[in-house]
Amino acid sequence: MIGPPVEVPWLSRRAVDAAPLLLGSTLQVGRRSGRIVEVEAYEGADDPASHAARGGTPRNQVMFGPPGHLYVYRIYGMHWCANIVCGIDGQPGAVLVRALEPLEGVDGMWADRPKARSEVDLCSGPGKLCAALGVTGDHDGVFLLDADGPVRLLVGRPPDRVASGPRIGITKAADRPWRFAEAANPHVSRPHPKPPPAG
Repeated sequence: MIGPPVEVPWLSRRAVDAAPLLLGSTLQVGRRSGRIVEVEAYEGADDPASHAARGGTPRNQVMFGPPGHLYVYRIYGMHWCANIVCGIDGQPGAVLVRALEPLEGVDGMWADRPKARSEVDLCSGPGKLCAALGVTGDHDGVFLLDADGPVRLLVGRPPDRVASGPRIGITKAADRPWRFAEAANPHVSRPHPKPPPAG
C-alpha cells in the first residue's frame, strides 16, 4: 500500500539519523498503544546486518519504498518484528522498534502476553511488543501516517537524554552503535545501552 507524501520530514533521513527522533512517538494499533522508548537502525547495501544488504526481495520490498511505511517480518518462525521505513524512496532503510512503554489497552496486552512477568515486561522486546499490540504480517506495508490506518505512528517529542550502543541479537556489524533508547526508562529491553554522561 503506497501512502501519500510523508508529512514528517525527518523520516526521509537515513535510518541511523531518523532512529533517535522516533523515540517519544507513539505506535497505536486499534485501542492499544505504546510510547517508543527503544529502536535500532538498519540501512542498505553497506549494512551487512540489514535485510536489504543483498538487494530487493519479495520479503523486504517495503524497505525499498517510500518512508513512513511499516515493514513487518517474522523471526525464528514465531515472533513478528515491526520496523518503520526511513530514508529516500528507492534507498532502503528501516528502524526496528525494540521496546514500548504501554499507554492504552494494557488489559488487552496482558491477554495476548500472558507470560509477561510485569507491565515492564509487556513490550520490552520487538517480538513482545508486536504480540502486545497485535501487529502481524498482515500489517506489512501499512502507511503509518494515515489517520484511519490500522497501525498509526503519532509523532511525539524525543526524550532529553538518549542512550546509545551496539545493536543486539545480530552477528554481522554488531559493533555499530545504532541502538538508541530513552535513558533510564525501565521499559527498555536488556541489556540497557549506556546512558550519556551527566551534564
